[in-house]
Amino acid sequence: MAETAAIILAAGIAAMLTVAPQLAHAYIGPGAGITAIGTVIALLGAVLLAIVGFIWYPVKRLKAKLRDKKQAKKEGQGAGSA
Repeated sequence: MAETAAIILAAGIAAMLTVAPQLAHAYIGPGAGITAIGTVIALLGAVLLAIVGFIWYPVKRLKAKLRDKKQAKKEGQGAGSA
């Protein structure tokens, strides 16, 4: 039990050190910065549209199926009363 706690503690410390900000002597020019921002926006937009597409398309088909059933039911009732 103590070994697993030590492993979890070591993994936690390693994860914290990995994501901790460190001094970097680097320069990102405006062209690279705008490209990176544009790429992130495009990626987020693509993921959002994919999620909307995967949700909306089945809902749209279900609505059309229900509408067709309702119209067929109305037509069946209208023909029987005439």
